[in-house]
Amino acid sequence: MPAPTLFDYSDHSPYSNPGNHAGFFGELSTDPEDLHRFVCSAVVHYRAGGPQLTAAQKPDPDRRWVMSILDAAEARAPLDGPRAPAQQVAGCCRDHTLLTLGVLRTHGIPARSRIGFAKYFTPGWHADHVVGERWDGERWVRFDSELDNQDFDFDVHDMPTGPGAPYITAAEAWLAIRAGAADPATFGVGPDLPHLSGKDFVRYYVLYEVAHRHRDELLLWDLWGPELGTRYVREAAGGQAATWVQEAGLPGTDVSDAEFDAVADELAHLLVAADGGDGEAADQLAELYREDTRLHPGEQVLTLSPTGHAGITDLSAH
Repeated sequence: MPAPTLFDYSDHSPYSNPGNHAGFFGELSTDPEDLHRFVCSAVVHYRAGGPQLTAAQKPDPDRRWVMSILDAAEARAPLDGPRAPAQQVAGCCRDHTLLTLGVLRTHGIPARSRIGFAKYFTPGWHADHVVGERWDGERWVRFDSELDNQDFDFDVHDMPTGPGAPYITAAEAWLAIRAGAADPATFGVGPDLPHLSGKDFVRYYVLYEVAHRHRDELLLWDLWGPELGTRYVREAAGGQAATWVQEAGLPGTDVSDAEFDAVADELAHLLVAADGGDGEAADQLAELYREDTRLHPGEQVLTLSPTGHAGITDLSAH
């Protein structure tokens, strides 16, 4: 099975499709600064900066679909007008990026999301983060639509990549950890959340990176595959999560840590090679992702949301 093409990346995924808001997206500017202003007006990070969320905003982070995000935003204020904090949709970096992809794809511009870790938020810490890439006709240009250029010493709309870059992909992080070149304890959601950091956390983010590369832009708390058999899932939701997974018959719970390490090794090497322009590696990665039922989400995933919601989610019922 071939890897996604530029044509694929210029077309909407189920997640980026604006639905009845397509006309509005078609009128928006694709200039990076304009996109930054729009997505940061529409979505406020549910955690960063400690916002005081209203009762209406608290369930917002579980909105997977651009259409749902826009529906909520429009119900609170006109999409093309100013927006008070209480009228924003609570979300995270994944949502800022996904909204940007929705606009770019509506305009026929190939765009995709990348999963990895940012060095630029907290000194010495690699914060889990979602950024985007847009095709400029010659190369993939990496951007962080959540950031304002004036606050950083690099171009947030054309971020450097490679060694020493401010953002590293999950695959790059995993391979650095496996080589002993990076401390896994410095990767995760935040130093205050040790259960959401470390080697196992980075390993699962490799699966997220593969999924997003293939236009399955799931939430960062949608779980599937080998992660379903981990201690974290067994203990989640008061021990109920493992029961839900078993009752739903989700695959991947029998994968051992050693097997998961080996799978992540293979996926990470293919991801890095594909980023380097190796078309054969990109095709092999796509085939693995589609053919191995442990690696791609099916119609159901386990959701363990920071909102407190936990349970099996039917992705076909959006």
